[in-house]
Amino acid sequence: MKVLILGAGVIGTTSAYYLAKAGHEVTVIDRQPGPALETSFGNAGELSYGYASPWAGPGIPLKAIKWLTMVDGPLVIRPMLDPRMWIWGLRLLANCTERAYAVNKSRMVRLAEYSNERMVELRGLNGLHFDGRERGTLQLFRTQKQLDHIHGDVEVLKQYGVRYEVLDPKQCVAAEPGLATATVPFVGALRLPDDDTGDCKMFTEGMAKLAADAGVTFQFGVKIDGIEADAERVTGVATSIGRLTADSYVGAMGSYTPLLVAPLGIRLPVYPIKGYSLTVPITDEAVAPVSTVMDETYKVATTRFENRIRIGGTAEIAGWDMTLRPHRRGPLERSLRDLFPKAGDLSQASFWCGLRPMTPDGTPVIGRAKYSNFYLSTGHGTLGWTMAAGSGRVLSDLISGSKPDIDTSDLDLSRYAA
Repeated sequence: MKVLILGAGVIGTTSAYYLAKAGHEVTVIDRQPGPALETSFGNAGELSYGYASPWAGPGIPLKAIKWLTMVDGPLVIRPMLDPRMWIWGLRLLANCTERAYAVNKSRMVRLAEYSNERMVELRGLNGLHFDGRERGTLQLFRTQKQLDHIHGDVEVLKQYGVRYEVLDPKQCVAAEPGLATATVPFVGALRLPDDDTGDCKMFTEGMAKLAADAGVTFQFGVKIDGIEADAERVTGVATSIGRLTADSYVGAMGSYTPLLVAPLGIRLPVYPIKGYSLTVPITDEAVAPVSTVMDETYKVATTRFENRIRIGGTAEIAGWDMTLRPHRRGPLERSLRDLFPKAGDLSQASFWCGLRPMTPDGTPVIGRAKYSNFYLSTGHGTLGWTMAAGSGRVLSDLISGSKPDIDTSDLDLSRYAA
């Protein structure tokens, strides 16, 4: 069938590849001049399959209050007269229970681990290069209290057979030798040896080429004006290059998807959470990170690419505001100076921000929505890169009428109907 995908980020592009491989005629449109030029452009670079966790958890309300009082805290809320912001926030708070956290994390780990399996296959494709490393993730704890609260996460990891290690400080340095130069103390870490890293933009560009080789048509610089539908089906998409039609349609526009589908009567509980990143040239490989180190205190990830370090984090709730605020560099620079002070040249860093499409429960929305031929794949939050391969394959199976390899019954929009 003909499939029209709206959005050429990592989710839309990877989905296009799988759909083409399943035999469909696929077109991808995007307003940007190329793939991966918005949220997929400068993310933290983590492929954090085992680390996949919802933001909403039992301790988050108290932590949020603390973070909001910090000068350079990891959370900033810019209140607006936007009911969507407040409804989303209340839904997130409702998920801050032990039971909800366990359910949500299990959903996320299920999809993330499936994505890991698919990435093993994709890495073997000729021509796909993205500064990838298979060296694990180190979730670093500066305080004993942080380390003592990992038991719930460990139980979920055991449930899904995800390998993990609990490390003491000496073992942390053995895994990440650059931590020997850290200027702050740390008490230990949770290491996930099967997690990976890589440049999401490079990956998406590579997947776009592979998808094009498989027959996918990409049309860039196309503004989407709206989706047209009758009572049962989507009938077309109005764009700056005219009306486009297909047999099936996919909304994969990240944080902008809710705005696109609202006129259709689809209430998609996805809200943009702005994140920032720095990309720093390496000055001394011997003391640079070898993979990803998640600084649990400031929720900042430091990730190694080939000759660069990507530092990503912070959460700014301010609607669709894309202002690049200079003072938000502070938490990112501090984390690098604390943990890898001699690794990179911060004076040469490039600074970026993007909007993460977040659901209140952390789990993305993947599946059919309201109309028989309309599908969604969005709401991946900070884990779009991690879940892209699995999401793309699941979506392809659903559109093709095949049974996905994993349970998808709780991934679509129906879970919000109760």
